[in-house]
Amino acid sequence: MARGGIDMTKGPLFGKMIAFALPLMASGILQLLFNAADTAVVGRFTGQHALAAVGSNGPLINMIVTLFMGLSVGANVLTAQYLGSGRLSDLRETVHTAVVSSLMFGLILVALGFILARPMLNLMGSPEDVIDLAELYLKIYFLGMPVLMIYNYGSAILRAVGDTRRPLIFMMISGVINVGLNLLLVIVFKMGVAGVAIATVASEAVSAFLVMRCLIVSDGPWHFSWKEARITWSKLGRMTRIGLPAGFQGASFAISNMLIQSSINSFESIAMAGNAAAANIEGFCYVGMDSFSQTAISFAGQNYGAREYKRIDRILLYALILGTSTGVFFGGIAYLFSENLLSIFSTDPEVIKIGVLRMGIICLTQFTSIWMGVPSNVCRAMGRSLFPMINIIGCVCVFRVVWILTVFTVDRSLPILYLSYPISWILAAAIGIGYYLFVRRRVRKKDARLHAAEKET
Repeated sequence: MARGGIDMTKGPLFGKMIAFALPLMASGILQLLFNAADTAVVGRFTGQHALAAVGSNGPLINMIVTLFMGLSVGANVLTAQYLGSGRLSDLRETVHTAVVSSLMFGLILVALGFILARPMLNLMGSPEDVIDLAELYLKIYFLGMPVLMIYNYGSAILRAVGDTRRPLIFMMISGVINVGLNLLLVIVFKMGVAGVAIATVASEAVSAFLVMRCLIVSDGPWHFSWKEARITWSKLGRMTRIGLPAGFQGASFAISNMLIQSSINSFESIAMAGNAAAANIEGFCYVGMDSFSQTAISFAGQNYGAREYKRIDRILLYALILGTSTGVFFGGIAYLFSENLLSIFSTDPEVIKIGVLRMGIICLTQFTSIWMGVPSNVCRAMGRSLFPMINIIGCVCVFRVVWILTVFTVDRSLPILYLSYPISWILAAAIGIGYYLFVRRRVRKKDARLHAAEKET
């Protein structure tokens, strides 16, 4: 195995999964610190309207970005499968297809961001005192989509081969740049939301450059060469079949969160600010858990390629145990110190009060979301991506729409609105675990038939 890679198909799993997940967790936390730094600097030095403008953009950005970012899941799965099965020529084609397509999709997102910014903010019901600032932030943010896409696709390739350490180093470097530019542009040059958006784009460009350099100088089969930079359409087709459902799944989360954000917007800017601050803190809890869900997809992908199916069962079990433990710990700590954490974003007592209310419901139940994420990702690593998407859309997006139109209509309160989160997670988890058990039986029966055919020949 070349420098930076891990053979996930042999040896103990538990220690390797922890070693793989910890840098991934730290990278996710650092990426969230970008957004938290944006929000905190704006909230403390510009005001609650700017804070609401930056925070209310989150669901809209996630909806558009995750649809395209889902294809990076396809790149991760294909890279892991080809590495596990030793199909190195296919692996090289996948790497080059992923990088070129990420740049292409990033340019498409620039256009979509500029065209859809104002209409989507109007659709979400952004108040008049917020919408102009929100539109400005959104347009600048989307200018950075090409570099954001390149970084995420490149990181997906590195994760598939077992390298999570160097993306962490790259994120640390760009994180320092982001914080420094935030302070300079907002406090010194008084640029407000434009300043934090520019800082984010600049720091993402640095991390994208470092990831690409890593792929270019690599001595492994995942080496990238500009001379070979082209799209292999059969690989893009497979990436799309695996990744696009994952993108729709991520977009379904964002759509449901947009609907919830629209409902929150009806409570005016104080509620928007408190909700945005709490959501930033909850994000740290989520990425801690989700690092084990992302670990599961890389480990399961390599073992599926190597036809080591019994190890996949253990991968799912270990990911659930580690993810749940992380969620319970982080969620409990976040709620215990909720007032102190929220005061980083705002000193307004009403903003803090609303943030504590949200965190009391979501932080203490957020660990159940890992039960939904891990089985879906393991099925995706085995090439079954459509049903997990249908399950998530039904149990998360559709359920929350129904909840808003029925239960929330009867009792228009924030606690009732926030309860839709844990209920939808548990519903999706129950169905997702059942589907994994079904897929596992199908895969083993198919493999038994292949073994029998090989013996006959």
